[in-house]
Amino acid sequence: MKKIKMVVFDMAGTTVNENNLVYKTVLKVINDQGFDLTLEDVLAYGAGKEKYQAITDVLTACTDVPDVKPVADQAFAKFKQALEKAYDEETISSFSGMDAFFERLREHHILIALNTGYDKRTALKLISKLDWQAGRNFDTLVAADDVEKGRPFPDMIRYAMKQLDVSDAGTVLKAGDSAIDIEEGKNAGCGITVGVLSGAQTREQLSGAKPDYIINNLTELDAILFN
Repeated sequence: MKKIKMVVFDMAGTTVNENNLVYKTVLKVINDQGFDLTLEDVLAYGAGKEKYQAITDVLTACTDVPDVKPVADQAFAKFKQALEKAYDEETISSFSGMDAFFERLREHHILIALNTGYDKRTALKLISKLDWQAGRNFDTLVAADDVEKGRPFPDMIRYAMKQLDVSDAGTVLKAGDSAIDIEEGKNAGCGITVGVLSGAQTREQLSGAKPDYIINNLTELDAILFN
């Protein structure tokens, strides 16, 4: 195995503890359109995706609407406002030990990229609430609207690699709490892909994407990276 030079971490559910707030918000705006879906439906079909795509895929998989686009358009318009309100009102934190873990990565000269299915504005708001800063806690942040194609396409990882001057995807580790994170890492050719059980999906759901490791929380990467 090649030495890991760069890690790419998903945000909500992986590095950021927001108790599935984003997916609860997705569920609310969909059900406000007259449906009766469950959080499990949203997590199964929407986890890790750019949020308009998540809403579209959940509607496609879980309803019999012949044309989901108008419904998805209405739900997504309400989603952006609802999520901003929720993030203003709710307590958001990083998972326990995350700041110290980031410090250990930086001490070992491992670059840290955060990537997310959020748009850039939402991602920056989340970063601000955590009091994280590029250059101090992490090296770069890539949001869904920074690239043409979101997960499971490799565009966000390749964009981060270009920003941080990493040419060999085999030296990159991708970790996230949904199967689509793992698919993204595999499609980018990452040397290691890791599923994390701290967020959206179950061990069974993550296993379907065949990650190299499944861990309970991100700080367990210590044993993989430093031993």
